[in-house]
Amino acid sequence: MSKYARLQEFLADQRFTEVPMTFAAVEKILQSRLPHSAAEHRAWWANEAHGHVHAKAWLDAGYETVQVDMAAKKLVFRRTANNRKKSSAPGLRREPRTSLADIEKKPRRSPLFGVLKGTFTIEPGYDLTQPSMPEWADSLDETYGPDLPR
Repeated sequence: MSKYARLQEFLADQRFTEVPMTFAAVEKILQSRLPHSAAEHRAWWANEAHGHVHAKAWLDAGYETVQVDMAAKKLVFRRTANNRKKSSAPGLRREPRTSLADIEKKPRRSPLFGVLKGTFTIEPGYDLTQPSMPEWADSLDETYGPDLPR
């Protein structure tokens, strides 16, 4: 089993055309550190399978590297043209076994979480369980008849 088999499996399970990742996320998938040359030389991320087991892993999964940012230590894996037809066939998609969120282990919240915080207050002693307009019950009884016996 190749050191990069986990990366190949992760990418093969993805349904996305592009998978943006940091070098650290790749290391988490591999469960080991990338070689020093991955952070030093752009050529390490080249899409050349001949003699490069790491590149063979992502190419065999149907992805190629694009937008490699050595300074920010991030890149994008883009699905290759010959692999797009396989992934877009209806009914043949499967859920990925591992998502990037699982790799990063960060709790994800909606950006709207807490957006209304502090916009209103409930006065002490106010009972939220009481009907707001008890006269509505009388109006409904007049319009539709009294409630059924309980």
